Amino acid sequence: MAGEQTLRGMATLNFWADDVKAARQWYTELLGIEAYFQRPDAENPAYIEFRLGDYQHELGIVDSKWSPNGPGDGRPGGAVLHWHVDDIHAAWEKLLAHGAKPYDPITVRGEGFVTASVVDPFGNVLGIMYNKHYLDILSSKNQ
Repeated sequence: MAGEQTLRGMATLNFWADDVKAARQWYTELLGIEAYFQRPDAENPAYIEFRLGDYQHELGIVDSKWSPNGPGDGRPGGAVLHWHVDDIHAAWEKLLAHGAKPYDPITVRGEGFVTASVVDPFGNVLGIMYNKHYLDILSSKNQ
């Protein structure tokens, strides 16, 4: 339809894991919330999903045997989606304390933007970002 945006917003980000149960436990501890969705069931999950943040974006963890490239080769992979965090240093320390490994250090990008990324224990690159634009948009929507 004319006038509609092609990309309207992040809907679901999928990560891959050889051990979805272990990934579920790691992300549950990191995020402080339980996965709200899992298939086929909690004992043998091949897919789990968390809802995160102000807009309840979806983070899905998929069994790596379903990856378009097949099971992982042990190298970090995937697109880097940066999740807004209010305190990038605290988020960085929490990720490292949970066993994530540094990938791209905390970097000031200027004009209210600071980024970093880690590799989770399952080989996925997880980006974090202090993003002034995100806060400006959130503030405008809450007025």
